[in-house]
Amino acid sequence: MSQENTPTVPAVSPAPTRTRTAARAVGFGCAVLLAVPLLLLLAFVVWIAVVTKDASDFPRAAPEAMASRAAERSQEAYGVLGFTRTLGPGAGQPGVSAENTFGSDACYRGGLTDEEVDGAYRMHHSWALDHVPAGQARAGLRRLRDHLEDSGWDITSYREDVSGDRALKASRSEGEERMWFKWSADRGYFTGGASMACAVDPGRGDGDDRPGDDLTPPDLHPSTP
Repeated sequence: MSQENTPTVPAVSPAPTRTRTAARAVGFGCAVLLAVPLLLLLAFVVWIAVVTKDASDFPRAAPEAMASRAAERSQEAYGVLGFTRTLGPGAGQPGVSAENTFGSDACYRGGLTDEEVDGAYRMHHSWALDHVPAGQARAGLRRLRDHLEDSGWDITSYREDVSGDRALKASRSEGEERMWFKWSADRGYFTGGASMACAVDPGRGDGDDRPGDDLTPPDLHPSTP
């Protein structure tokens, strides 16, 4: 009796699809891990380039021109507030007596540095009145707030504290131009001011101080009925 020999067929192993899929996933994950820091670094470099400034980013304007514009802002506000006194130039005792002065601040590169931009300045005009009664200050500030809003200014702050103090701040041109006003109830002291956008003085020489202290502001006059 013969025995049939049945050939043995070797089993075929399935393709290692799971292994390849896992490898691809790991490779993709590594690529993402490498790409994210690079994208963040690129975004950071672009941000630094956008926010940091140098002298070429500011307009060229003489301090006298920027001071005149700041004084015009103050004169407009002074008239709306309804003050009846003419305020001449000069600086008395801070926080006590009347004031009418020009000055300037530094302009900075921005970003992660507080480095000043050489030759750039921000002109401002500051003024103050003593012996301002409460009724005049409160009504005047509310009237000025409405006037500035109607004139295209953004009211960034308006406070009427329980202590009686009143304060108003406004800006425009993306915050480059600013105005501020405050009345202190305990002293009856009213302060105001306006600052312009940063500019570069075309006539500034090496070693010159920032402009402002050597300029004399005009009188602030009551509004004409």
